[in-house]
Amino acid sequence: MKNYIIILLTSISLLSCKTQNAANAPLSTNAPVAEGSAFFKEINKKPSFQQIKINSRVNVETGNFIPTLDATIYIENGQKVWMNMIAVFLNVGRGIATPDGIKGYEKWNKTYIESDFSYLNNLLNVNFIDFNSLQNLLIGKTFIPVNEKDFVLTKNAQGYTLTSAKNLKFENDGKVSEYAVQLDYANDFNLSKVNLKNVNSADNLEVSYSNWTTFESTNLPTNVKILIKGTKTSQIMLENTKFDSSKMETPYSVPNNYTKTEIRWLRN
Repeated sequence: MKNYIIILLTSISLLSCKTQNAANAPLSTNAPVAEGSAFFKEINKKPSFQQIKINSRVNVETGNFIPTLDATIYIENGQKVWMNMIAVFLNVGRGIATPDGIKGYEKWNKTYIESDFSYLNNLLNVNFIDFNSLQNLLIGKTFIPVNEKDFVLTKNAQGYTLTSAKNLKFENDGKVSEYAVQLDYANDFNLSKVNLKNVNSADNLEVSYSNWTTFESTNLPTNVKILIKGTKTSQIMLENTKFDSSKMETPYSVPNNYTKTEIRWLRN
C-alpha cells in the first residue's frame, strides 16, 4: 500500500487556433496531413494559468484492496505541484514536486522519499520526465516530446493521431529502451490517449483523458486513467470533481521518526 501512496503523491502530484483541416468533414479512415505545423504549434502550447486547485477522487487497482482516496492537488504553473491525500477522513500522505525534484511521505508506514526526477525516468526507462512533463500529464497536455520530424500525423473521424515514425530510444544508466509511441487527439486538439509500448518487452504505459471541461479559458480533463502493464497490470484513475483558481498555502514537512525509503515500481 505504501508504494502506491507515495507514487500517487509524486508521479501524480505528482488541455483558439484551429487548423483548416479541423473544419472539414470527418474522414472515415486515417489520412496523412501534409502540413502539420499548425497542429504541432497548438498541441505544444504552454499552459497559461497561474494556479489551479483540483479536488479529485483517486482509485487504484492493483489486485489488492486500496481504499478510494480523496486528493487535493494544487498546481502553480511551472513552479510546483502539491498534493494532500485523505482516506476515510484520515490524512494519509502529502507530496510536493518542483523543478528541482520531488518529495513525499505517507503516514501508514511512516516513510518518506526525496529525489530528483531521475528515479521516475529509471522506473519508466525513459529520459524525458521532468517537472513540466509531470504537470502536463496531470492537466492533459502533451507530456512526451513530439515534433514533425519524428512523428507521422494523420486525420480521422475522431480527430488526429500521431505515430512515431521510428521507435523512440531512451537511455538511462547505459541501458537503451525502445518505444513505439501513439498519441490520439480530438478534433479540438484535446489529448485523448497516449500509448508507449516497449518493443522489447511486455511493458506498456497508457494514459487516457476524457470528459473535458473549460475552466477560466483552460481546457482540463475530468477523468484521467493511467494504465501500467508489465508482468502484472495496475491502474490509477482520477476523477476531478472541482477546479478552483484561488491561491492556497502548501505546507510540507516530514514528521519526526519517519524513515527514508526507495520507491518500487508498480510492475514488480
